[in-house]
Amino acid sequence: MDFDFTEDQQALRDAVRRFVDKDYSFERRSQIERSGGFDRAAWEGLAGLGLTALAVPEAHGGLGFGAVEGMVVMEELGRGLVLEPLAQGALIAPALLQRAPDDLQAAWLPRMAAGEALVVLAHQEARSRYRLQQVATRVVDGKLTGVKSLVPAGDVADAFIVPARVAGSDDAPHGVALYLVERAAAGMHTRPYSLYDGSRAAEVHFKDTPAQLIAGPDQGLALLELAADIGIAAQAAEAVGAMERYLEMTVDYLNTRKQFGVAIASFQALRHRTADVKMQLELARSMSYYATLRLGDVAAVRRRAVSQAKVQLGQSMRFVGQQCTQMHGGIGVTDEYAGSHYFKRLTVMEMQWGDTLHHLGEVSARMQDTAGVFA
Repeated sequence: MDFDFTEDQQALRDAVRRFVDKDYSFERRSQIERSGGFDRAAWEGLAGLGLTALAVPEAHGGLGFGAVEGMVVMEELGRGLVLEPLAQGALIAPALLQRAPDDLQAAWLPRMAAGEALVVLAHQEARSRYRLQQVATRVVDGKLTGVKSLVPAGDVADAFIVPARVAGSDDAPHGVALYLVERAAAGMHTRPYSLYDGSRAAEVHFKDTPAQLIAGPDQGLALLELAADIGIAAQAAEAVGAMERYLEMTVDYLNTRKQFGVAIASFQALRHRTADVKMQLELARSMSYYATLRLGDVAAVRRRAVSQAKVQLGQSMRFVGQQCTQMHGGIGVTDEYAGSHYFKRLTVMEMQWGDTLHHLGEVSARMQDTAGVFA
C-alpha cells in the first residue's frame, strides 16, 4: 500500500509549515496566551492561507479537501502549538453544516470558508463524562435551555452547534437534535477562561435561546458521533506534530548540553530513552493515519478505529511528554522554554474527546459490533 503524500498534499504541508515558522513564533504564541489564548489576527492569517476553507464544499466557496489534507494541516499546526481552534472551525463545523438545510448552508458556509465566521461545537456538559448521548440541554419550541462546558473559544465564536434533547425524549439514544445558535441570540451568555495549555475556552449558558435546526433527533446523535470522530482524528494528527517537534528540540538539547566535557547525547542511557520516544512517536503516527483513513467507513468501524487511535495516542503523548521533559532537566519545566508548553499541550490533549481509559472501554465494547467486518 502506498502511504506517500501527493505533490499537492506535500505543497500544502510546506505552506503551513512556512506560515507557522514565520508568523506563529513561540514569542507570538506567548503573547496570544497572555492575552487570553485567541487572536483574531492569527485566525485571519490562517484564513488567508486558505485553511478555514479546507473542508467547505467548492459550491460554497471552499476547497473541498478531504480528511488526509486536514491531517496534514493539523500536524503542522501541532508543531507550532497553534492555539486557534482550526479543527473546530474548519473541519468539524463544516462537516455538520453540510447536513443542514440549504438556507443555513448558504448563510454560514461561505463566511466560514472566508474566515469571517468562527463556528464551534458546544457539546460537553458537566455530568456527561465523555458520553455523547448524555445531554441535559433541552429544546422546547425551538428554544434552548442548558449549559455547555469547555467550549473552544466560546466567548469569541460567532455561532455554536449545540446538541439538545427534544421534549419528551428523556434519555433515549435517538432524542438528540443539533441546533445552530448565533452569538447575538437572546438568553445566552458566556464565562471565558484559559485551559492549562493556554488555549481559550468558555462556559456557555442558554436560557430560552432561539436556535435553528441543523439535524433532527433521527440523525442528531449519529452526526454528533461523526463530529467527535473528526475531532479525535484531527487531534491525533496535531499530537503527532507536537511530539515530533518536541523530540527534535530534545535531540538538539542533548547534542548541545555537555557534562564531563562531552555532549550528553553520547550517553548510552539517554540514547536508549530517545529511541523509545521515537518508537512511541511512530506508533502514534501510524494510528493517526489509521484513524484518518477510517473516517469514511461505516459508523461502527469508524468509531472503533478512532477509539483505538485515541488509546495509542494517549499512551504516546504521556510517554513522549514525560521523557522529553525529563531529558531536558530543570529547563524543561520553565515557562520561558517552549518545551514546557509542548508538555502542557500533550497533557491537555490526552484528556480531550475522552481520556485513554474511556476509549479503552469503548474499544472493548465495540469489538463484537465490528467482528464481522474484520473477519
